Amino acid sequence: MAKLTKNRKEAEAKVDKSQALNLSDASTLIKDMTNVKFDASVDLAIRLGVDPRKANQMVRGVVTLPHGTGKDVKVLALVTPDKQADAEAAGADYVGLDDYLQKIKGGWTDVDVIITMPSVMGKLGPLGRILGPRGLMPNPKTGTVTMDVAKAVKDVKAGKIDFKVDKTGIIHAAIGKVSFDADKLAENANELIQTINKLKPTASKGTYVKSIFMSSTMSPSVAIDAKSVS
Repeated sequence: MAKLTKNRKEAEAKVDKSQALNLSDASTLIKDMTNVKFDASVDLAIRLGVDPRKANQMVRGVVTLPHGTGKDVKVLALVTPDKQADAEAAGADYVGLDDYLQKIKGGWTDVDVIITMPSVMGKLGPLGRILGPRGLMPNPKTGTVTMDVAKAVKDVKAGKIDFKVDKTGIIHAAIGKVSFDADKLAENANELIQTINKLKPTASKGTYVKSIFMSSTMSPSVAIDAKSVS
């Protein structure tokens, strides 16, 4: 068993594991006990009472966090020449088509989000084995396959994220950085949770949101009172 560092022991001592907090108190505590030399990410782990193996209980969606993610998201716009100027003006980091398709075919995936057009999706199909496992395959459901490329780029840059329940029934998502004010972290977290609440499948029975935990990079997790955000 790994030996706990002094900082980790101090952080653990600040968490009352028998108590679930509201978002505001949890955000304040996460900031207080995060002691690293970089701007750590703050994440939510939300366990849902769904069976992701069943199509009618899959939970997937998008949300625009009111205060962004704090991350400089690198966007690749795979678009035809007539849309390239719009994508560049909107802030896409990389813009092109065939040249980038060749780079991806060669193994290049140094981006966070790929945005494209319906007419280009046919060319991306053969690259599914590369893009799929990395979560980079564009999807109309997440707004990354669209004719309004400029809006899609701006939304992603402004803090739009997509989320999907994993095979264990948990949604993991980054909701900011530890440098954010506690109230901004709480507002971002609430926006994500409320969006997930609205996506409750009709086939889901019993308790929908079973547990919520907030943590930062290398910090202990803090339990959130699910009833306080229902």
